[in-house]
Amino acid sequence: MADTKREIERKYEGPPAGGDAPLPDLTDVPGVSGVIDKGVAELDATYYDTADQRLATASLTLRRRTGGDDAGWHLKLPVSEGVRDEIRAPLSDTVPEDLTALVRSRIREAELVPVVRLLSARDIRHLVDASGTLLAEVSVDRVRAERLSGGAGSAEWTEIEVELADDGDPAFLDKVEKKLRKAGIKRSASASKLAKALDDTAPRKPEKAEKAEKAEKSGKAEKAGKPGKAGKAGTTGKVADVSKATTKAAKPEPPDSTPRTAGDHILTYARAQRDAIVELDPAVRRDVPDSVHRMRVATRRLRSTFRSYGKILDRTVTDPIGVELKWLAAELGVDRDQEVLTEHLTTALDDLPSDLVTGPVQARLSTWSGARRSGSRQHLIAVLDGKRYLDLLTTLDTLVAGPPLREAASKKPEKVIAKAVRKDFEKVADLVGEALELPSGSERDLAMHDARKKAKRTRYAAEAATPALGDPAADLVKSMKSLQTLLGDHQDSVMVRGALRELATEAHEAGENAFTYGVLYGRAEQRAAAVEAELPGEWEAIEDKGAV
Repeated sequence: MADTKREIERKYEGPPAGGDAPLPDLTDVPGVSGVIDKGVAELDATYYDTADQRLATASLTLRRRTGGDDAGWHLKLPVSEGVRDEIRAPLSDTVPEDLTALVRSRIREAELVPVVRLLSARDIRHLVDASGTLLAEVSVDRVRAERLSGGAGSAEWTEIEVELADDGDPAFLDKVEKKLRKAGIKRSASASKLAKALDDTAPRKPEKAEKAEKAEKSGKAEKAGKPGKAGKAGTTGKVADVSKATTKAAKPEPPDSTPRTAGDHILTYARAQRDAIVELDPAVRRDVPDSVHRMRVATRRLRSTFRSYGKILDRTVTDPIGVELKWLAAELGVDRDQEVLTEHLTTALDDLPSDLVTGPVQARLSTWSGARRSGSRQHLIAVLDGKRYLDLLTTLDTLVAGPPLREAASKKPEKVIAKAVRKDFEKVADLVGEALELPSGSERDLAMHDARKKAKRTRYAAEAATPALGDPAADLVKSMKSLQTLLGDHQDSVMVRGALRELATEAHEAGENAFTYGVLYGRAEQRAAAVEAELPGEWEAIEDKGAV
């Protein structure tokens, strides 16, 4: 079973392999009372990746290592600069399935193969405080790298690594670094040993070939962002068929320069959502708090972008992808909507005075909630391992690499993007106006719910527009978020009242007192009435500000 360790470390350059790598006297570092020599550990690590190095491209490392006190399989996921989550699994002859699953969104159906072997002699020292508590581990690593695939090169170097102790203060690393820098030791130019090994052992192309490749890339950069005929992502053919998407992952192509055209800006936003979906996949599999919600939001943002900016991205291509994104959002929402509803009901029950609670209300609520949780962790993981999801990721890669741009994509964003946002805002205005004209009841509830969904879409459209349009778009994001929250409170009340009617019926049929459900219903109804009373003033203030 894999476990996780948060790793906070910094790497520094040492002299060439075979030379001395003296460290300064680290007892001078504030807080350090002793430096304990732990001896030399011989480490043997084989790194795995796809043939086209998809993990390395995403700054992920997967290795099988023997030697030291943590022999086994290690998968390192980047968190921030110098911070990674290391997922560990016991030694085995093949890559553990748990770890393979965590990189599925990157590798898709590709095979993981050995790419580099690193043999390291690690000279370890522990920095401890006056009580003997470990502050950090400092090691001098003499490394030999051997290429196992994609070439047969080798390289040697020495580096210094400082890893913070578990639960240590990251500021301590600054103190160590200050001492190292005074000794002339500087940060490593490589993010990891693997990155340096891949670079130093890569086959070198003839000078003429390198120049030709650079010229070709330069030519592609100049063409990037130019619109073509509507068609399949990456081509000018027919509509992309998500269900028949190739299982080979397209290498994501980042923007070549600062966004300038309308198409540049929308593609930058779309890429960010695609990246979020892929990057959140391991977190969802690990059940990291809020990861499912964040991934679901990314799918909704991307789908909304396709719908709002149909003048920029051809909807004959993006609409079928939007269907798949809607499916994924629904799968991610299995259990989540019920969980949120249960939280609302539980909070409302907790807020009631004890003398208003009659009968086994909490027990019934728990039973009711459990019976309606139709999904499971196993179901969600099966979705993420399924062909439909993996094909969707590949299709998104293909789309952002070769987007189906329309003629308006090459125009200035101030006109094209602003027009799309205003159009969405006008639709919100129509729906809010319709809701305000209706009397309280089910029809108004539906109208307000529709207005909420449209406000959310307008918010996402304004988010995509903010880098191009600045403060007016940012202000609209805030306005739509405020409106979305207000209308969301109303919709929550609608859902809570529906659940309470169901619970009251079940309690009555079981011979239980339904009084408390009626009290809760009345309170939910009051909250809805308060929202409806607040909406006209809220909307008037938003209308006064207007759209972009």
